[in-house]
Amino acid sequence: MITGSRKIGLIGEMRAAQYLRKKGYSICSANFKSKTGEIDIIALKDNILCFIEVKTREYGVYFQPSEAVDYRKEESIKSTAAYFIEASKLKMNVRFDIIEVIICDDKFKINHIENAF
Repeated sequence: MITGSRKIGLIGEMRAAQYLRKKGYSICSANFKSKTGEIDIIALKDNILCFIEVKTREYGVYFQPSEAVDYRKEESIKSTAAYFIEASKLKMNVRFDIIEVIICDDKFKINHIENAF
């Protein structure tokens, strides 16, 4: 059963993936999981492997969606990224981004924060 907040999160992740494709990114993986955590989107552009956390909120929330990514979440993403890189045997530059998706009625505002942490 998908809860309301999980449904909003899935919508945000789909919108973020569409946005990235339009910007020329290739999606390598979505919802990649390891024992250390989960990464919403792993994408490649200009030989940079981007590990992207997507945060979705409805319009009117009193704080930015990216503020929900705290130190513990960052460390979890970094550990999971290290596992992905090791398992894939990739040797390239990496970057950690956050994409904020703000929903207002049927419209979506996307804010892509490159090198967020």
